[in-house]
Amino acid sequence: MLLVAALFPWSLAGAQSGRGARVPERTVLVDRIVAVVNNEVLTLYDLNNRLTRALQELRSRNIPAPDRNELRKQVLERMIIERVQLQLARETGLQVDDLQLDATIARIAESNNMTLMQFRRTLERDGIPFEKFREEVRMEIILSRLRERDVDNKINVAESEIDNFIADRKDVKNKPAEYNLSHILIRLPEQARPEQIARQLARAEEAVKRIGAGTDFAQVVAAYSDASDALSGGNMGWRTQDRLPELFAKTITSLKPGEISKILRSPAGLHIVKLNSRRGAGAPYIVEQNHVRHILVRTSETMSDDEAKYKLLSLRERIVNGSSFAELARLNSEDPSAGRGGDLGWIYPGDTVPDFERAMKALKVTEVSQPVKTQFGWHLIQVLERRTTDASAERERLEARNALRERKSDEAYHEWLRQLRDRAWVEYRLDEG
Repeated sequence: MLLVAALFPWSLAGAQSGRGARVPERTVLVDRIVAVVNNEVLTLYDLNNRLTRALQELRSRNIPAPDRNELRKQVLERMIIERVQLQLARETGLQVDDLQLDATIARIAESNNMTLMQFRRTLERDGIPFEKFREEVRMEIILSRLRERDVDNKINVAESEIDNFIADRKDVKNKPAEYNLSHILIRLPEQARPEQIARQLARAEEAVKRIGAGTDFAQVVAAYSDASDALSGGNMGWRTQDRLPELFAKTITSLKPGEISKILRSPAGLHIVKLNSRRGAGAPYIVEQNHVRHILVRTSETMSDDEAKYKLLSLRERIVNGSSFAELARLNSEDPSAGRGGDLGWIYPGDTVPDFERAMKALKVTEVSQPVKTQFGWHLIQVLERRTTDASAERERLEARNALRERKSDEAYHEWLRQLRDRAWVEYRLDEG
């Protein structure tokens, strides 16, 4: 237990004479360990900070707060899941450097119609130290990229799946109906023992009972759900049926708006789904396209990460000072597009890997990126033009592929988190002291 002792000094006269009585020491508890996750600790101070923020977030969303002890346990469990992911990221060398972090924070400030200095002053006026905010943004980026690397980038969609998807929608003249769902996830270990299943099933049944008694669904989500979206009421937003996890997609057709499902079982655990509302055909499917070119330098035994990055920094400096991007791409790029001056043509959403797409979207037209790392190597990226367009017929397969990827990704992510949590060694000390 982490303790700081506040000691009363002895009486000076008593200490000198040896006859004075010592004033009893008083120990003030300012912090203690609430959980050990592998070889790292989570403290009461951090838990209370996160609990305060969770309550603020619930208030900002007009979601009634659940019982404080219930919420505290849920917040602690989310902190454990978060810490396990950060440990994995650190062990596997996943980092976000200061250049990437600063660019992200600048975009956040810009999206709030502020300069960086105005944004910083606003944070500090609201009691949020800027350096703390920076590290929290760094953590969010790491968690996002960890999911992309270990889950999203491993999702495969077979051509036969796309064929079947398109065939199933052939008779649909308009866009399919969209559903707004909220959900509760109660996790189960991979090889859960009967008593563990019974305990978690009892929790799920208790949640259903509270919903049936009129407790706000979002409040029950905050108290019971192990999902990362618990503090936003478990809301999944508007999705077409084909973009939902298959288990949910099969369930919602029998629900009316406002109704909840029976308790569902998946590899990730137990689920309760609420259909908030349903709507019909929407607007045309409009997407943003980017006309892009790039220079790729691959890493190898003879070309380290640092060397590849330095080479691209040198090429970028030459381009900024007037050298031809296309000519340097022909001479230096290790991508098949080198013969076209690095030109990739018009890019649709989902055509490139997430790291490339994220960097591309952040660029202004004609701006040359800093070196960007993907699974293929290091890139310099330039957006030549940008436009929005109604998705054409030849993009039907891409739309189908993205819908199937999204469905598979949700399911795979929850399974991946469950496996990470199962492998972690966790000792709870929340109720001690």
